[in-house]
Amino acid sequence: FLIFAVMRLTKPTLFTNIPVTCEERDLPGNLFNQLMKDDPSTVKGAETLMLGEMLTLPQNFGNIFLGETFSSYISVHNDSNQVVKDILVKADLQTSSQRLNLSASSAAVVELKPDCCIDDVIHHEVKEIGTHILVCAVSYTTQTGEKMYFRKFFKFQVLKPLDVKTKFYNAETDEVFLEAQIQNITTSPMFMEKVSLEPSMMYNVAELNTVDTAGKSESTFGARTYLQPMDTRQYLYCLKPKQEFAEKAGVIKGVTVIGKLDIVWKTNLGERGRLQTSQLQRMAPGYGDVRLSLETIPDTVNLEEPFDITCKITNCSERTMDLVLEMCNTNSIHWCGVSGRQLGKLHPSSSLHLALTLLSSVQGLQSVSGLRLTDTFLKRTYEYDDIAQVCVVSSEVKQS
Repeated sequence: FLIFAVMRLTKPTLFTNIPVTCEERDLPGNLFNQLMKDDPSTVKGAETLMLGEMLTLPQNFGNIFLGETFSSYISVHNDSNQVVKDILVKADLQTSSQRLNLSASSAAVVELKPDCCIDDVIHHEVKEIGTHILVCAVSYTTQTGEKMYFRKFFKFQVLKPLDVKTKFYNAETDEVFLEAQIQNITTSPMFMEKVSLEPSMMYNVAELNTVDTAGKSESTFGARTYLQPMDTRQYLYCLKPKQEFAEKAGVIKGVTVIGKLDIVWKTNLGERGRLQTSQLQRMAPGYGDVRLSLETIPDTVNLEEPFDITCKITNCSERTMDLVLEMCNTNSIHWCGVSGRQLGKLHPSSSLHLALTLLSSVQGLQSVSGLRLTDTFLKRTYEYDDIAQVCVVSSEVKQS
């Protein structure tokens, strides 16, 4: 009685042709070139291009990629000369982990006359890779009251469109730099509409993928952000802890969840795809019991002239410390001040700022080293070398 048809709805593609041409001195002369000019599918003025101006309907099922929207047209046609009743059309999508009902309506059609159709269009944003099975079922009742039922199965594969790799860099200032490498592993170019990072609740994010040119912010990838097949693009983000969490050294130390990437792209004639990664996790930095970080330091200093730096000392342990600061001179860097002075008690997750003065007796790029912190409670000494580097230059000689 009933005929069931399922067709995937996809955008058309640009017509492609294979140009056939020759030199004018060859035997065909200008015949091939004239035929291409007269061909309505070629681009006027660029007939030798394979890509034409006309559109063609898809000739096969095509590829479906993760993050795209799968659309299908379902039609049930009454091919008999009798009226059938209580027609119920149901469309389910079976994946490796779940079964989804895609039918627009669950109500049965009262009757279907001869040569009439029941049409439905279903949409589903694909969120899993691997084998998908579209299960279409039709039940109806004939004029004699006999209940009929049949099903059809349509299997297709969902492919992975992008390869995403991430790298984390933990800075001394509690900042986290995320490098995301995104590769197009499809066979067609992609227009990268948006690649953003949604940070976790403890961080603020700054995108480092633009440059300021003449007062305007421009993408480092240019005005047309197309990603060709098998090409890779690198995105960089800087995450800074929010103020309410920045002072809690123990909290930031244990944070591993950074956020997730949100990627939006378009292909072919504007088909949209979107992917969200799972929560990205970094390796938690190990600061030990006492963390020393630099707050301020000059980039360049003059030879044999004192310069100031500011250090931040944080108690990352769960006990109170009584700290003593010792300063050891090196061959190039000399500390100006009293060594062995008491810094007092420092409670867990608390910090103190320390202003120190140094001078360098050697030119060039010099390393700041020689700080020692001793906890008098446990008689434990923490050594800090190669804290930072500073460029030492000779001071300018004033001419009389």
